[in-house]
Amino acid sequence: MGMEQQILKCLSEKASVKASIYDRCLDLFNQLKEVLSEMSNDFNDMLETEIGNTNRRIKLEYRDKGKFEAELKFADDVLVFSMHTDIFQFDRDHSIWKNPYAKEDKLNTYCGVISVYNFLSDSFKYNRNDDLGYLVARMFVNRESYFFVEGKRQKRRQISAFGKFKVTKEELVAFVQSAMAYTLEFDLLVPPYDLVKVTTVDQINTKIENSKMKTGKRMGYKYNSDDVLEDNE
Repeated sequence: MGMEQQILKCLSEKASVKASIYDRCLDLFNQLKEVLSEMSNDFNDMLETEIGNTNRRIKLEYRDKGKFEAELKFADDVLVFSMHTDIFQFDRDHSIWKNPYAKEDKLNTYCGVISVYNFLSDSFKYNRNDDLGYLVARMFVNRESYFFVEGKRQKRRQISAFGKFKVTKEELVAFVQSAMAYTLEFDLLVPPYDLVKVTTVDQINTKIENSKMKTGKRMGYKYNSDDVLEDNE
């Protein structure tokens, strides 16, 4: 096959597949925004009717941050949902290549990615740009809307299920709820003494003026990849 034919084949196959995945992923992200908005309203209603909560700081708050980003704020946390605009392939050592559906056609494994990051709500409130956020989950979606999920406490739809289940509203709700449940248990730890025993005049003045001392839930600790499921079934 000549070079021109190779280029034409890539354009007709790979480039076309990537364009299709982008469209599907964007449509999915818009569905996810609707789910986040509905969940925010539903949880707030339940908090008020079942628990009698009227504290605004406890209520959920959904924000559409643009075409590729959305936020869900609750208590002291913010979950940032972000759709990457590029399409990805997996490295040759990734466990996805043990999946029968992946082996069937390499084009099946090209995926769009929606990631979920956890930040402290005060990081945004006080513009603490150096504060740390943590990836808690990500969803991979292919050209046929088949998907799998990696992340903290994401127990369903692992790699072994890739090619068996398509994304539905129910799956999106489970995806968000698992991320919320983990975040609520993922507490802010006091950083090790030796990490914060020395500071500068500028840092302390900044802290006094704007509460901008660098903060993160696992500041100074290793953020282990527990519950990031890559099963080999």
